[in-house]
Amino acid sequence: MLIDTHCHLDAAEFDGDRGKVRGAALTAGVERIVVPGVVFAGFPHLKATVARYTGCVAAYGIHPLYVGQSEAADLPGLRHWLSEEKPVAVGEIGLDTYAPETDPVRQEFFFVEQLKLAREFQLPVLLHVRRAIDSVLKHLHRIPVSGGIAHAFNGSRQQADEFIRLGFKLGFGGAMTYSGSTRIRELAATLPLESIVLETDAPDIPPAWLNRGRNTPGELPRIAAVLAELRGLSLPEVVAATGTNARQALPGL
Repeated sequence: MLIDTHCHLDAAEFDGDRGKVRGAALTAGVERIVVPGVVFAGFPHLKATVARYTGCVAAYGIHPLYVGQSEAADLPGLRHWLSEEKPVAVGEIGLDTYAPETDPVRQEFFFVEQLKLAREFQLPVLLHVRRAIDSVLKHLHRIPVSGGIAHAFNGSRQQADEFIRLGFKLGFGGAMTYSGSTRIRELAATLPLESIVLETDAPDIPPAWLNRGRNTPGELPRIAAVLAELRGLSLPEVVAATGTNARQALPGL
């Protein structure tokens, strides 16, 4: 089964043609799409989106780049959504030290509190780890959760092995399609296949052939084909394996 484990289908970039985008992905064979939350105020729109489109499921969480738009009172609200809506994961949560305007202390507070919620509800997490992998791992050691996915993974082999040891799968998508992404492509080619899941992060992280245009979940089959080529496997083998991996990481699928 072809599963996009990370796609922001609720994003404003899809407001004009969301139905066509989902329809094209379904025609291309993308049977499931995981849509992560980014900010508490957006949860109702996210809920409506996944309810409307076939094969879409929600995760709810506060993204590290949206903590400036969030209040501590949103955390009890998140607990309510986790309790009532039964999402497949808590996410997108994590840390990000790349963006210059980030508040690391505030990010850490929201990340820790959301890890505690994931542990409370025994839910996996969708992790944002951009330039913050060691810090994310530090908190996972302190607050163990029920696995999940390290989204858009681009760390070292040692860091990858540690996520795997903790029960996580690693998300690979558009960045893997660039010939210059040597470290990511090496990881995609050599990590245990059972540790890899596919994602688009649409509308972001477009694959090489889109020339920085808007990404969509319909690109996932070509992304899967790149992984197959890197590993010397057939496309059906990669689709079957990554689909199984996604369901293991997110049992609610």
